[in-house]
Parts: sequence; structure tokens; C-alpha cells
Amino acid sequence: MVDALRPFRHPALFYRGDTEYLDGVVPYLLEGLDRGEPVAVAVPGRNLLLIEKALEDRAGEVRLIDMSRAGRNPGAILPSVLHAFAGEHDGPVRIVGEPIWAGRTDDEYPACVEHEALINNAFAGRDLAVLCPYDVAALPPSVLADAERTHPELWGLAGPFISPRFDPDGVRADFRRPLVPPVGVVERTFDIGQLASLRGFAEIWAARHGLRRPRRDDFALAIAELITNSVLYGGGKGVLRLWPEEEQVVAEVTDAGTITDPLAGRVPPAATTPGGRGLLLVNRLADLVRTYWVPGRTTTRVHFSR
Repeated sequence: MVDALRPFRHPALFYRGDTEYLDGVVPYLLEGLDRGEPVAVAVPGRNLLLIEKALEDRAGEVRLIDMSRAGRNPGAILPSVLHAFAGEHDGPVRIVGEPIWAGRTDDEYPACVEHEALINNAFAGRDLAVLCPYDVAALPPSVLADAERTHPELWGLAGPFISPRFDPDGVRADFRRPLVPPVGVVERTFDIGQLASLRGFAEIWAARHGLRRPRRDDFALAIAELITNSVLYGGGKGVLRLWPEEEQVVAEVTDAGTITDPLAGRVPPAATTPGGRGLLLVNRLADLVRTYWVPGRTTTRVHFSR
């Protein structure tokens, strides 16, 4: 049962340097451990080592997760990291999650912001706290401004305070922009009759562009899930586009479907619910997933590193 006195909390920690980072994160973690709460840390590798060392003999009580691996695709963080840990426990849970760092690419960043906004929907009413650190020395002001819009609380040297700019739905709308493919892509239209052959075509295309097994198998499976979704839920047909980039291959599927649940592919459906797992699988397979939708049209783009 949810404790109404301890609602979901989602603060952003603005820090500068290792000392401020540890001063913000470690007491938060120790407080949770002292209360008997399950605690997890999902941050990039270097920061994970800092926290593990600072926790000393209590590090063994904390689930330590390298976010640069587990969260390489921001769309996988909710199902594979946060929900995976929180779902193991009925009572209060405490997590440090750092999905945005200076090494994120321009393609990844919009998906990161969408993830931070959707956390508020995903855990509303749950006795859960997710603290998200932001490095003010390494991240541009625009990123910090977005953090103020996706987090209801802000922590820093001045102490915790309510964010006056909190607007997760607004920031999601701002980042929901059309996905425009480059010129000269390979394009195939499909309906139910092309499902099997199109998966094989995508696998052969990926092999020609340097994607090796087992990632080539993952690429073909992700495309199979997307085109099947189009046939089942997107008007029975769609368009597949493929193109190579310098260090990755990219595919996107466009159909006439409309996404009605912003958490589709982010929150595992109940075990008794039929279907609803295709986008979840795609998020777990790909290195990056981007989605753009308006009523009557949805485009899902997947990136796989070579």
C-alpha cells in the first residue's frame, strides 16, 4: 500500500566537482540504508566507482549499475533499470539515476529528456525516490534548464527547493519533433505479406553495412517487431527506411498508427496482459530509440552501433 505521507520524489541534484557530487549522493543513500530501504545507484562508470569507494563497507548493501551500459538507450532505463529494481520491492525504494552526462550525443539527448519527463508519470503515487545528478560544470545551461522542467525538486548548495519551472508535459511536447531521414535512404513499403521477407532483407542489408552478429540478429528482430506492430496496430501497412552512418546503422518504420500511451515500451505490461511487449523489446535491443507521433502517424527510429 502506498504511504500517502511519502509520495514519489524526483529531485535533480546540481553539482560541481566530485566533492559536491558525493556530498549530495552519499548521505541520501546512507539515509535510505539506515531506514532499511532497498537502494540502487545507476550512474556512469567513473561516478559509480566514486560512490562505491565513498560508501566503504556499506557498498555491498547497494545495487550498483553502470548507467553508460544499462542506459545506453535512454528508452531502456525505465523498464530495465528503474522498474526492474523497484518492481522487486513492495515498500519504499531509493535510487540514484544519472541518465544525462557530457558524453551524450545530440541524437541521444532528446530521448534522455523524454525519459526524465516520463519518470514523473511512471511512478506517480509510488513510495519511491529517484535522485538525478547533473554536472553543472560539464553540461550546458540549456540542459540544466530542461532539468528544472523535468524535476519538481532541485538540490544544490542553497539546499532543496521546489522548481518553479516544473513542466514535464511541456518539455516533452517541445522535444517531440519530426524525424527527417537523410537523402538517399533505402525504402520499402510493406503490409502483412512482406513481414517475413522484409526481416531477411534487413538482415542482409545490415551485414553489407558492417553490422556483425549477434547485433545483426538484434537489428533484424527489432525491425520485425516494429513492422509487425505496424501491421497489427498501425493501419495494416507501413514504410521501412534503412541507412548507414559513420559508426552505426539506422532504421525507421512509419505507419498510420497513433500512440495513446506515452509510457508504451517503457513500462512492462502486467503478466496477464496480452501483447504490448514489442516496443519494450525494441528498447532493450537497440542502442537508441526515437519516436515521433501525431494523430494518424507514428515514426519509430532505431540506432545500432557497428
